[in-house]
Amino acid sequence: MSKDVGFYRRRLNNGVTVLFEKRERGVVAVSSSVKFGAQHETVDMKGIAHFLEHLVFKGTKKRSVSDIAGEVESKGGILNAFTGEEITCFWNKMPSNHFSLGADISRDLVLNPVFEGKALERERKVVLEEIKMYHDNPSSHVLEGIKEMLYKKPFNMSIAGNHETVSGLSRDQIIDVHKNIYSTNNIVFCVVGNASLKNVLREAKKFPKTQGDLPKLQIEKSNGEKIEKRSGIDQAHEVIGFHMPTLLEKNRYAAEVFDGILGGGMSSRLFQEVREKRGLCYAVKTNLEQSKDYAYEVIYVGTTKDKVKEVREIVMKEIKKLKNLKNSDLSEAKERLIGLRMISKEKCDSTMIELLQEEMGGDAENYYNYDENISKIKLQEVRDLSNISGSSFVALVPK
Repeated sequence: MSKDVGFYRRRLNNGVTVLFEKRERGVVAVSSSVKFGAQHETVDMKGIAHFLEHLVFKGTKKRSVSDIAGEVESKGGILNAFTGEEITCFWNKMPSNHFSLGADISRDLVLNPVFEGKALERERKVVLEEIKMYHDNPSSHVLEGIKEMLYKKPFNMSIAGNHETVSGLSRDQIIDVHKNIYSTNNIVFCVVGNASLKNVLREAKKFPKTQGDLPKLQIEKSNGEKIEKRSGIDQAHEVIGFHMPTLLEKNRYAAEVFDGILGGGMSSRLFQEVREKRGLCYAVKTNLEQSKDYAYEVIYVGTTKDKVKEVREIVMKEIKKLKNLKNSDLSEAKERLIGLRMISKEKCDSTMIELLQEEMGGDAENYYNYDENISKIKLQEVRDLSNISGSSFVALVPK
């Protein structure tokens, strides 16, 4: 049990890892997650984790497609899932008196999908439309594009896959991945909310013990540049990206401070310089993607076609200027990050997802040391991150 908070982490005899934070409010978030995501996929199977995530909602041995959503929503709950690079997560948030139902549904989705043939083909069409949606949305397209520049295949490919790979995935391949990877030694059962440890463990023990191996694929870094032209758009969209410290590296928290100062909110350096002082954009934002195996920073700006080069130069100058950070800047950034974490903790589902992220990074309990670790960051650690050795660039501009 973690100090000062009702948090428990246990590995059960059936192989399931249990994460549980006890809360008194009358809601509970429950997730059953599998340590399998896009980073485990080969080129020809890219998108299978995401496709499988969709398919489990099409029916299980116990529930029809309408039952799955109906049983949660009829109680006032919400139901969702997501696929990341490292994990596929099936979660719901319910009034706490329906905890057992929420746990049963999340477990049912992981254990018992039927992958009925006609439903599979219908959902394949849905996923292909989702891929088109990302392509047609300029900001989504350039954010996918920057990952293509920062890494080599297969990691640099979209989590959703592409038309060719998703069209080629067979039902037998789906069943094979589910059988061999959706095993209890790869499952994390995470609960945040008003439940008892006894009941959480009771639900986690209902997973029948199975054993499976995760594929290991090398993630290779790269850098590159790409500018595309497209008809029918009025705004230019550009992204700058560069590699950052992973969750296992000493300066992982310095990277969070760096990201916050550079592009976190309306008071950030980039918002003030690019939007407020110069009026060159409406949207300017940064995002830090971090895991134990990879990490990168992306900076997105939507601007006019003739200002793409100028905006890029301003962004790079602002990055370099962070080597002159003052202690007052650092203190302000630390307080902001700690405050944002405090606000995020209000939602049990947000805490649940952040616990999963830390667990995939090595240890869920790091979540509860966040304030302490941010407070320890030294000025020079953040300054040093401004010395980026290389960057990638992607732009989509009006034709």
